[in-house]
Amino acid sequence: MIAIINYQAGNTTSVKNTLDKLGYESLITDNHHLIESAKKVILPGVGEAKTAMKYLVETGLEKVIKRLKQPVLGICLGQQLLCKYSEEGNTTCLGIFDAQVKKFPPLDIVPHMGWNNLSFNEHPIFEKFKKKQDVYFVHSYYCEINKNTLATCDYILPFSAIMQKDNFYAMQFHPEKSGDVGEQLLLNFLKL
Repeated sequence: MIAIINYQAGNTTSVKNTLDKLGYESLITDNHHLIESAKKVILPGVGEAKTAMKYLVETGLEKVIKRLKQPVLGICLGQQLLCKYSEEGNTTCLGIFDAQVKKFPPLDIVPHMGWNNLSFNEHPIFEKFKKKQDVYFVHSYYCEINKNTLATCDYILPFSAIMQKDNFYAMQFHPEKSGDVGEQLLLNFLKL
C-alpha cells in the first residue's frame, strides 16, 4: 500500500486518482502507523510552507516523516518541506535536504505556471526517458541547486526540479498533472 500523507495541503486527491489509474492501491492518511508501515510514501502538496509545517509539527507527522526508511516522494510543496528552510513565511522545514527554498525574483511572471523542460543525467528515476522532457509546474518558490539535485529546470534562474537523498525523492513539478511523462516518473518511483 502507498500512503499519501494528508497534512491539510491540497492535491492529495489528484495524486490518488493518478495512482489508481496506474493500478496501485493507495490511501490518503495522517495515521502514523499506516504511514510507517506503507511500502511507499508520498508527501504531495499545494499550499503555504508555514501553515503546512505548523500542522506537521502539531500532529507529530514531522517526526514520522524524518524516520521513514521506505522510498518517500515529496511533490511541489512536499519537495520544499523536505528542505531545511523556506523563505515562505520564514519557515524551518524538515531538513532532509540541505537546501534553501527561495522566492523567485520578480523579473518575470510569477508563479512559474505551465510546461517546462527538465535537464537530467542518468539515474533509475529517469528510466525510459529522452534527454529532455516537459513537465507541469505551478510554484512561486524554488529549491536551490544542491548536491542532491538530479534534474534542473530553468525559469528566471536554474533550480532543482528533482532531488534525491537516500530514500527521499522530491519533485518540484506535478507528475500527476504531467501526462505520460509524469506517469512514467511516478511508475519509476513506485518500482524503486
